[in-house]
Amino acid sequence: MAAIQELLRTEENGSISFGNHTLSEKAKKEDFESGGDVYKVKTYGALTKLEKNGLFLYESVPGTSVEAFSEDEKGVAFSVCGNSDAQITLGMKDDTEYEVFVDDASIGKMSTNLGGKLSLSVELEEKGEVRIRVQEA
Repeated sequence: MAAIQELLRTEENGSISFGNHTLSEKAKKEDFESGGDVYKVKTYGALTKLEKNGLFLYESVPGTSVEAFSEDEKGVAFSVCGNSDAQITLGMKDDTEYEVFVDDASIGKMSTNLGGKLSLSVELEEKGEVRIRVQEA
């Protein structure tokens, strides 16, 4: 998977792709409309952050590139790549238990806090790209 040169785009299937982990300086794209929602992305080598309708949705440290990010009432799914292992934080439902899958293998159940944030680590340095799915348990 390559970095998203446009920083944020809508895919043919309605999902979105965002982020560019190869940038040395911060870049952002605001007021991007897709599927009736408005997105904002900030991205570069150290951080990628996505907001939807002014609310936190995704953050990675260091920065990542994300393809085919889709969400529904039960969770999210996306592919992520980066130059090194990353800590990813997702904005989900408050105080809810989710099962997390990395490349279709369950890594266990995790619960969000009262702010709805769920954090996970992914190993990207050796693999380059992994598929993440987080669904309500």
